[in-house]
Amino acid sequence: MQQGVLPFQYGTEHRAGGMTGLSGLAVYLEMADAMGLGESIRRYVKVKEGGQGWTDRQMVTALVLLNLAGGEGVDDLRVLEGDEGLGRMLGRVETHRQRACERREEGSRWRGGRRRSVPSPSAVFRYLGRFHDPVQEEARQPHTAFIPAPNGALRGLGKVNAEMMSFVRDHLEQEQATLDMDATLIETYKQEALYCYQGYKAYQPMVTYWVEADLVVHSELRDGNVPAGFEQLRVLRESLAHLPEGVVKVMLRSDTAGYQVELLRYCAEGRDERFGVIEFAVGADVTEGFKRAAAEVEESQWLRCPGWWGSWRWRRNRSGPRWTSCPIDWLIPRMIPTTVS
Repeated sequence: MQQGVLPFQYGTEHRAGGMTGLSGLAVYLEMADAMGLGESIRRYVKVKEGGQGWTDRQMVTALVLLNLAGGEGVDDLRVLEGDEGLGRMLGRVETHRQRACERREEGSRWRGGRRRSVPSPSAVFRYLGRFHDPVQEEARQPHTAFIPAPNGALRGLGKVNAEMMSFVRDHLEQEQATLDMDATLIETYKQEALYCYQGYKAYQPMVTYWVEADLVVHSELRDGNVPAGFEQLRVLRESLAHLPEGVVKVMLRSDTAGYQVELLRYCAEGRDERFGVIEFAVGADVTEGFKRAAAEVEESQWLRCPGWWGSWRWRRNRSGPRWTSCPIDWLIPRMIPTTVS
């Protein structure tokens, strides 16, 4: 077929199989291999320790690919399974670097022979259930914010993430980490979900994001009724522990949820043994107590922000969600409350 207006040509593929519409996933598979993701999963995630069925590496890899491909639930694994080209690609990736004895051992995990390239939705659903400790639910109190303690499998995933961050830091040679902490409401229709402060059922994961490296340092799934700032100091300390060697300076950013005496004092007074003083930019509700405290600051202590800064707030109302802005022209170098009014 002749070339059209744009600089490419149409062609006809006469082969019936072996094609994939997800060829972009190959780049991520190569990156995972270079980072040693599979070996890290084998070391730290000990859910599938038996000699039968899918391994932890295969399960986690399938979930990562599902997210990268835009999947919205485990049922979308059927789309990956139906892609013949992706299946052939995964088969080659799994046997890459394997010795003959390892290939035989892999084959022996399947009594009737392996028939799938990725785990089934039901198998993955059961696997994900192993990261939840049902015993923790006995401590839940009605109408009270509650965060279950992570079990060994979930802590293992955290160690995998820490190793991946270490790989990235070594290549970026980044010594500074600006941590952006925020909780986001995700609306859901699950029956067991709880109502958030906006009046609908939701989950509210708290995410700690490393700005310079463009990486998620820490993530914690929470019920919708858990306040955004609940146990934020604990989350910060866990995030700091996940930062790789080589990071020497940390700064913190948070919205008004982070306006907490203990959190701000922890940062300002250098209570962290590894990083010392942590500079921060934290929002604050303009209450009467805040106004009085700000009025007591000497004129010389106020600094003009260079240029124009904008603060954006997400609002949900009857006319639909929208972004509104408010300018910020002045800031105080450091203002630590003795109490939160």
